[in-house]
Amino acid sequence: MPIVVELDVMLARRKMRSKELAERIGLSEQQVSMLRSGRARGVRFDTLARICEVLDCQPGDLLVHRAGGPPQD
Repeated sequence: MPIVVELDVMLARRKMRSKELAERIGLSEQQVSMLRSGRARGVRFDTLARICEVLDCQPGDLLVHRAGGPPQD
């Protein structure tokens, strides 16, 4: 997929574990894991806003477009 979620990068920069992020944004650890691994097929804007608030970042810090990736259905 040409949109890549770089949540791992931001978590490392903030020295935060995904478990802590999950607790602070109100998602399960499994849901955060799906976002981190790129298996999530979408993310709600309110979830993205909570992630950005907790990690003190912008959506563009988490979502990157990489041209040439294989399309997914």
